[in-house]
Amino acid sequence: MSGLKFSVVSVACLGLFGCEGTSGDTMKRAIQAPTAKVRPYELTKHGDVRVDNYYWIKERENSEVIDYLNAENDYTRAMTAHTEDLQKNLFAEIKGRIKQTDESLPYKKNGYFYYSRFEDGNQYRMHCRKKGSLTAAEEVMLDANKLAEGHSFFSVRGLQVSSNNSLLAYAVDTRGRRIYTLKIKNLETGEVLKDTIHDVTGNVAWANDNRTLFYSKQDPETLRSYQIYRHVLGTDPTNDYLVYEEKDDTFSSFVFKTKSDKFVMIASRHTLSNEYRFVAADNPTSEFRVIQPRERNLEYSVDHFQDKFYIRTNWQAKNFRLMATPVTATSKDHWTEVIAHRDEVLLSGFEIFKDYLVVSERKDGLMRLRVRSWSSGDEHYLVFPEPAYLAYTSNNYEFDTPVLRYTYSSMTTPNSVFDYNMVTHEKTLLKQDEVLGGFDAKDYETDRLYATARDGTKIPISIVFRAGTKRNGKNPLLLYGYGSYGASIDASFSSPRLSLIDRGFIYAIAHIRGGQELGRQWYEDGKLFNKKNTFTDFVDCGRFLVDQEYTSPDKMFAMGGSAGGLLMGAVVNLAPDLFHGVVTQVPFVDVITTMLDDSIPLTTSEYDEWGDPNRKADYEYILSYSPYDNVHAKNYPHILVTTGLHDSQVQYWEPAKWVAKLRAVKTDSNHLLLKTNMDAGHGGGSGRYKRYEETAFYYAFLLDHAGINH
Repeated sequence: MSGLKFSVVSVACLGLFGCEGTSGDTMKRAIQAPTAKVRPYELTKHGDVRVDNYYWIKERENSEVIDYLNAENDYTRAMTAHTEDLQKNLFAEIKGRIKQTDESLPYKKNGYFYYSRFEDGNQYRMHCRKKGSLTAAEEVMLDANKLAEGHSFFSVRGLQVSSNNSLLAYAVDTRGRRIYTLKIKNLETGEVLKDTIHDVTGNVAWANDNRTLFYSKQDPETLRSYQIYRHVLGTDPTNDYLVYEEKDDTFSSFVFKTKSDKFVMIASRHTLSNEYRFVAADNPTSEFRVIQPRERNLEYSVDHFQDKFYIRTNWQAKNFRLMATPVTATSKDHWTEVIAHRDEVLLSGFEIFKDYLVVSERKDGLMRLRVRSWSSGDEHYLVFPEPAYLAYTSNNYEFDTPVLRYTYSSMTTPNSVFDYNMVTHEKTLLKQDEVLGGFDAKDYETDRLYATARDGTKIPISIVFRAGTKRNGKNPLLLYGYGSYGASIDASFSSPRLSLIDRGFIYAIAHIRGGQELGRQWYEDGKLFNKKNTFTDFVDCGRFLVDQEYTSPDKMFAMGGSAGGLLMGAVVNLAPDLFHGVVTQVPFVDVITTMLDDSIPLTTSEYDEWGDPNRKADYEYILSYSPYDNVHAKNYPHILVTTGLHDSQVQYWEPAKWVAKLRAVKTDSNHLLLKTNMDAGHGGGSGRYKRYEETAFYYAFLLDHAGINH
């Protein structure tokens, strides 16, 4: 534990429950919540002494911890038993909107059409392809349902086909901790090769010789991806060659292949800087060369076309610009500008074609797609019809084509995949997710609102509701937020969400600072010593929606997960009377203790997101908002908290400790429920139906507390 000293102060009692007395959370039907054992520890840093009564809950192998989590699960089950029929109805409804037998839109790569599909009743995808034509015979490369048999959790990732189309690399996790086992399958014979590599991240890239594979491994304790190995088929994996090791523990590394298939790249990633290395995919045993040595505050990403690398970078460009450099001269003094920086537009990404360049941009919180001809320099934007939407380039593996494939959705338009002819400007809708059960987009309305934050900043809000909904302050409303890592939460479609909206809920997304919806500055204004803007923005959005009579405090709910769970924890401390109920999934709520512990995942790589609490000023600022450390004796809303025992990103003990402390000190009798998935990690249960069962559980909690029981 970096920088912390511990000493046992006292042990309050020997029993697991009832050590502190009831916190006012004695619920209906005389069911009493479990109370966690008090076992205080002193944590000292910078001369500050904090007592953590529940530090012991992090002892994952301690049977008392498991007993406590199971007791909380039993309590949650008892307290939600009256909603079981509602949960079942919601699940059936959500499942009923989805085509049970469905497949993704095929995309072409290296002579094959690739797609995945679900069969009725199956939890997992079947990964398939057809050679040369969509009318060709189907090849099932991988049936995840068969691989998942006998496992309560299953995840497959890293599917990569070799250049000669005959070998498939894939990685499986059966625990939920994101520690994978890499396997190779011969697609011609169906044989799974003996080349099994354990304890990897699932990130892989083939060389062009069809026998050399690069993969990444993580630190076994922190799970930081930091080593890149080279494996040759048929050799003992214990003798694999370590190509690169990232020794700076604030960086993580991964490997990928350029769109051109000419180079294998190793990327080293940090919050504020990047570094890339490359090797010719035709010569995988040669030495990797650095494109541009890392510099603090220099971010860049790379792809390849013809004799140049194309580089998106913030070098002398806060909102990024696009540069090009010869493959033979890659340092930034050789970079030349392709797309200039603009103060009002964030350059989010780019896609290269033989005759066209497509740039993804973000302006006024919305994504735009800009097409430029290489030969003439002429350019134009695709036009989208709604005030709030999501648009992005999708599977574009072919260089020599005039067709751009992109995906579009809004809060009223289901996910839609288009082919766009960059010569004729014609759009062709290839596939729109079919929503069963009589869905009609005309029954819903979406809009973009702007709340004024306390410092005068305008905060966008995307909102959707049933057509004809009246603004009278009587509508239940769910406000969602995230606001970290520069991640933008766009106005996209969700068919499960209809189960709330059709029952009278308004759904809103607060595009708060800490995301990147309004450019790079929007992110920087919500991180480090500006982090509290994220929380106050969300509160101010909530108050705006009340003032505009979309809802009222006794009808408003909030939801967020992971870093969005930090948001929820901070918000209920700041403005507990603004929300009637809160759902917080895998919440990052014990910020100061976690950021002081460099032995657990993500800590060191995130100092530039939250701050380094080994520095006194950072420590004091983080401590001032860390939800767990700012729980006080006052009334809180109804709160539902979820976590996973094997979560590698937000360890289960953060939400468990938070709930224990809330139980001990809060002064209300509102519901406080903790549900721990004992078989899963950060993403919750695996399989499409398990995910919808969890959604139905959340929605039943919201509807129950909104007084809606049907």
